Amino acid sequence: MSLELSPRAIEIAEHTKVLLAAGGYNGFSYADLSERVRIGKPSIHHHFPSKAELVQTVVTLHRQQTREGLAALDSQITDPLARLSAYTAYWSKCIREGSAPICICAMLAAELPMIPQGIAVEVSGYFKDLTSWIAAVLAEGAAKGQFKLTESPAVEAQAFLSTVHGAMLTARASKNPEAFESISRAAIGRLKAA
Repeated sequence: MSLELSPRAIEIAEHTKVLLAAGGYNGFSYADLSERVRIGKPSIHHHFPSKAELVQTVVTLHRQQTREGLAALDSQITDPLARLSAYTAYWSKCIREGSAPICICAMLAAELPMIPQGIAVEVSGYFKDLTSWIAAVLAEGAAKGQFKLTESPAVEAQAFLSTVHGAMLTARASKNPEAFESISRAAIGRLKAA
């Protein structure tokens, strides 16, 4: 899938990301998107002939942006503990400000059995990418004596990722952004070596 998008297609994708965070794949229609972007449904179909193609593009972009963001953390923050804290701080800020109240891939993962296969592949790839990055950070931190892992870095990464994404749901359900912060802080605390 080509990711060379026109400015209008990028605008459509950005609004779609907001709608996905609000209600997942089945939580919006092209009519909802048309109202947000203020263009007709035929114009949306011109850029994205199907909803599946649109959402797959959005998830592919999200995955690409996440990989770039994680690479930036790797290059800017040499300390593994600080890097993991920076990752959760990013989401804390997004949740607190409402700019990204939940990861769209977390929303879509809940719908995995019911969404088109191409989207499901991208969502699974997102989690694989993120788990690999967290595992590498944990392994590096364990080698430096910052983290005490009771399981393999891969298993610890899955547990941490599950906790962080669960914290997003807790913050949403309780309408309390601070819940995410306290849960993610506790998750990092459990990994820290004494």
